[in-house]
Amino acid sequence: MQQTDRTLFRPARKQDVPAIVAMLADDHLGATREGDPDDERYLAAFERVDANPYDELIVAEQDGEVVGTMQLTYLAGLSRLGAERCQIEAVRVAASTRGQGLGRRMIQWGIDRARERGCAIVQLTSDKSRTDAHRFYDNLGFTDSHVGYKLSLS
Repeated sequence: MQQTDRTLFRPARKQDVPAIVAMLADDHLGATREGDPDDERYLAAFERVDANPYDELIVAEQDGEVVGTMQLTYLAGLSRLGAERCQIEAVRVAASTRGQGLGRRMIQWGIDRARERGCAIVQLTSDKSRTDAHRFYDNLGFTDSHVGYKLSLS
């Protein structure tokens, strides 16, 4: 756990799942693919992530309220001399706290966490329609160096 200003970054707990799901659903893409926060599939997914030492589901908490989330996944590979990389996924900030720099602090915390683990690179993907997010990541020093492809199986 780490506290910056009045924000605490910590591992998510089971009781945080409804707040996390609400943030995932609170945009034009999430609204079409997320469901009832009490759906048992979310809790099953949480249990799986929570049990995996190569995953960290992180929340940002202010005054006892969950206001941000992201998942850090640590990937082993042979490239880059066998270096571990950190994949940042599902970055969300609650609507009530957007525009206050929380997203920047969250990503910096994630980068620092990856450095602590000895990762050689931090990577992320962002949907092509999220142009504001692209500008945000550009401003943080990320480069759009690759083309990503996804195939939906559902």
